[in-house]
Amino acid sequence: MKYENLILAIIVIVLLVAPLAMYSGLGEDEGYFGGSDDQGSDGVSETGYEPWFNSFWEPPSGEIESLLFAVQAAIGAIIIGYFFGYWRGQGKEE
Repeated sequence: MKYENLILAIIVIVLLVAPLAMYSGLGEDEGYFGGSDDQGSDGVSETGYEPWFNSFWEPPSGEIESLLFAVQAAIGAIIIGYFFGYWRGQGKEE
């Protein structure tokens, strides 16, 4: 019983270190950690597809785009969490 936390900590450390050891020194240039967005946009550009419209605003950098995506995800998580908490609280009042 007292070794449970130690065993769980070791498992977590192994799970965190194993991917870093397997891909040490290899990055996106070698094809690792590439996303489906890149592959999809490359596939679409090969067909000669022309978009119907363009964005009216493009973030100035990738970091700002990631920040806006994270803020959007956080707002969604807050809304979903609120409604699950409200639903759970209504069940306890009965």
